[in-house]
Amino acid sequence: MAWTVLIGAGLLEVVWAIALKQTDGFTRLWPSVIGITAAVVSFVMLSSALKSLPVGTAYAVWVGIGALGVALAGIVALGESAAPLRVGFLALILIGVVGLKVVEG
Repeated sequence: MAWTVLIGAGLLEVVWAIALKQTDGFTRLWPSVIGITAAVVSFVMLSSALKSLPVGTAYAVWVGIGALGVALAGIVALGESAAPLRVGFLALILIGVVGLKVVEG
């Protein structure tokens, strides 16, 4: 169950990061509300997952999901570069996240 909560927290990290881009310095109400809400819920979920997962593993997975998700959202939805080297390094992040899950069980 902790892994499911952690993955959800990582996915919410993607939501708040993308919403943050849309806030225009917190001058737009709804993206700001969505971003702040998603961030708070993400932190609460991470905290819950930390009750039964090692902090180093959980934090690395949370950050990895967020970084990978935001980068992919940037490529797919925001027209950011999909250069082969960039995609290759994103694949390394994915390998690291999956590897931590496999090692931790």
